[in-house]
Amino acid sequence: MDIADLLRALANERRLQILNWLKDPTANFPPQVHGDLVRDGVCGLYIADKLGVTQPTLSEHMRILVQARLVIPTRIKQWTFYRRDDARIADALSQISASV
Repeated sequence: MDIADLLRALANERRLQILNWLKDPTANFPPQVHGDLVRDGVCGLYIADKLGVTQPTLSEHMRILVQARLVIPTRIKQWTFYRRDDARIADALSQISASV
């Protein structure tokens, strides 16, 4: 993993907010018709709505988080659902600590 990708992903308040919301998806998002909030993740449309951004803007934020491997995307029908990769996040934080 490239430390620059990781730092870029974490250097944005909106992306940090998304990661925070995904810590407890059932508390932060309404129930979904398709996909389980915890097992499958949160639909990108719900994240965009809560963040107050357009779908293309959210897609760019999520692309960066996926590239840094901090979230895991899952396709269900025509939607993409996102969940945190908590093991990867813990590893990333250790990697940052070791490099400073």
